[in-house]
Amino acid sequence: MASKKTVSPLGVVIDLAFVAGFFLIIFNVVQSHVPSNDPAMVLLWSVLTAACLSGTFWIAIQMFRVVLRAQLQRNRGERG
Repeated sequence: MASKKTVSPLGVVIDLAFVAGFFLIIFNVVQSHVPSNDPAMVLLWSVLTAACLSGTFWIAIQMFRVVLRAQLQRNRGERG
């Protein structure tokens, strides 16, 4: 049985675009929640928070792809 490729360059680019969009949204949302009047601290903690949440989002996208692939293979009657 030939092993199917699970990661494609196009898939990685699409995932990176989703994560970048998610980062920008979260960055803008959390800026108003940083308890500081110093713009440098607001920027720092907004970036760090958005980066952490974006990493979690990246992992969630990868888990979604694995589960979706397994379900599609099962529905087609293939063995993974």
